[in-house]
Amino acid sequence: MASLVLYHNPGCSKSRGALDILRESGANFEVIEYLETPLDRATLEDLLDLLPNAPGDLVRKDKRFKELGLDPDAYESRESVVALLVEHPELMQRPIASDGRRALIARPSDAVRDLLP
Repeated sequence: MASLVLYHNPGCSKSRGALDILRESGANFEVIEYLETPLDRATLEDLLDLLPNAPGDLVRKDKRFKELGLDPDAYESRESVVALLVEHPELMQRPIASDGRRALIARPSDAVRDLLP
């Protein structure tokens, strides 16, 4: 079983950078391409439990967010963030790495090193 999980978007340079760092480290890890295999409500809740960030930090408030006509202030609570990311997984901040005890948003990519043994 992998000790680390990287929630990865291959179209994101930061995500690719984190993946490269994990590969170079020799760590045992699993890659989940969350756009191909969207996270369910329970997994998102678990990640929020492990992240030190505020729930709203898990949401990318980018061009796609604006295209959907969303209000950033409406997506700060756990409930609203989880509901949004279940419906629009492309809005999840990336990459996310977890070792099962803690999780982090690996921006910059080097932040993923904090989870390495």
